[in-house]
Amino acid sequence: MDELLKQVTEKANQWLGPAFDGTTCAEVKALLGKEDKSDLIDAFYKDLEFGTGGLRGIMGAGTNRMNIYTVGMATQGFANYINKAFPEGGKSVVVGHDCRNHGREFAEAVANIFSANGIKVFLFESLRPTPEISFAIRQLGAIAGVNVTASHNPKEYNGYKAYWADGAQVTAPHDTGIIDEVNKVKVEDVKFQGNKELISIIGGEMDYDYMVAVKEAMVDQEVINRQKDLNIVYSPMHGTGRVIVPLCLRSWGFQNINVVPEQMVVDGNFPTVVSPNPENPEAMTLGMKLGTKLNADLVIASDPDADRLAIVCRDPKGEWIIINGNQTAMMFCYYIIKNKKALGTLNPTDFLVKTIVTTEVIAKMAAKDNIELRDVYTGFKWIAREIALSEGKQKYIGGGEESFGFLPFDKVRDKDSPASICLICEIAAWAKDQGKTLYDLLMDIYLEFGFSKEHTINVVRPGKSGADEIKAMMENFRSNPPKSLAGEQVVLIRDFKTLKQTDAQGNVTDLDMPETSNVLQYFTANGDKVSVRPSGTEPKIKFYMEAKDVMTDRSQYQDLQAKTQKKIERMAADMGL
Repeated sequence: MDELLKQVTEKANQWLGPAFDGTTCAEVKALLGKEDKSDLIDAFYKDLEFGTGGLRGIMGAGTNRMNIYTVGMATQGFANYINKAFPEGGKSVVVGHDCRNHGREFAEAVANIFSANGIKVFLFESLRPTPEISFAIRQLGAIAGVNVTASHNPKEYNGYKAYWADGAQVTAPHDTGIIDEVNKVKVEDVKFQGNKELISIIGGEMDYDYMVAVKEAMVDQEVINRQKDLNIVYSPMHGTGRVIVPLCLRSWGFQNINVVPEQMVVDGNFPTVVSPNPENPEAMTLGMKLGTKLNADLVIASDPDADRLAIVCRDPKGEWIIINGNQTAMMFCYYIIKNKKALGTLNPTDFLVKTIVTTEVIAKMAAKDNIELRDVYTGFKWIAREIALSEGKQKYIGGGEESFGFLPFDKVRDKDSPASICLICEIAAWAKDQGKTLYDLLMDIYLEFGFSKEHTINVVRPGKSGADEIKAMMENFRSNPPKSLAGEQVVLIRDFKTLKQTDAQGNVTDLDMPETSNVLQYFTANGDKVSVRPSGTEPKIKFYMEAKDVMTDRSQYQDLQAKTQKKIERMAADMGL
């Protein structure tokens, strides 16, 4: 500990030099002066790592914090890579930010650094959704982009998402190339003094173009026309969806849009929620309260950077229930297939995409109508990759993951809640047209394709000892895979590290994936599934459980929930959890 404290103190003292502003120096001095050194150690014991998705961390002074200097070094490295990869002139980037504290400050610093390196910058005038940043990169023909956001993380965090020319988060070979350049940069190398002639402010015109593009996600205008008074309650969680989502809904034809006023206020402290994550039921409380008062048909929300969405609908008793991420993806895919087919707009070459940890119910839907379904790794950059690979040959009609993200059209290459919110309202309108709710639609899916319950278990193991334990767990699962799960024989094992799959007879075949990944999957004869995936950014290992059963009557729903929950507990026990 004494050696660590010595190293940390040396690093902190370097942040008192002339390269750092007075406010930062004062904050570092305060950390050095505290008797309890834990905050100092946490701020300086390592450098905030620039990964394939960019940066994310707690805001404050220090090498392990989000601040103007860590953001500056990341941007200088990014700019160096762009200029080396494309030495000719005329390059441009798009820069945006969400509602978080210091968001504008960081975004302006990013714009200044790119411009100081001779790269033209399109800087959004104020906060904008992540999907609009992705759209703008493609629309403006930019080579790259940056969005300053920590997505749905707590208020203490900020982040930095790096994008490439296709509007998707950076993938190989550029990802490792950028990381190499960022790792070479020191604070003294950063060109903070921008070239104003190379910075253009964008806003309203791009909003309009994006809003027009979002309409391409619409399946059936007529159903909206018939149900234009669908009673919608929407919350932006204090973030970037506050203007664009109501505008997009109106452009689709919806006329009864009610917003949660307390959460329309732009505020990086997120005063009305514990955490601005629509996956947390608590975050939807104010929306449900307003929904009850207005007798709304559904309550929807987007997270602060408006890439994820949450949906709340009524059960037969009139109580609000939250549709989980897997159910959300199921609902979108079901409607897209069924109604494009009914309208004659479904083509034999159309395809859907899901991540490998997302529910297999979607695979059954696609198989029934002979629609190609592609399985990809976790992360929307992999869905974006499939769209890019098929551009001009096959049409992408939708894709999503279990963590409340969906993309229903191909003009954006990241999760898109404005487009998804508009489409889920169309789906709710279609259900209402038949005297049904979204809950009824969910029951229809289970009746047709079988009941499925999904549950994720996070096992947190911090520190080096934790990392070693997680590594040992994965090695044990590889050498001693479970033979059964909840009494069902394991009939297929997939190992994405070796890109091999083994069936019950011991036959080994190759897995067709773009690269290896430290993920294991086990499938039973019944269709149950367990996926095991260590986190790439946090000290934890995730277990994704999916338990199947047969549903013949919608009255069985609650009983099946309880039954499959017990099954998931048995599956977890068989995995040693």
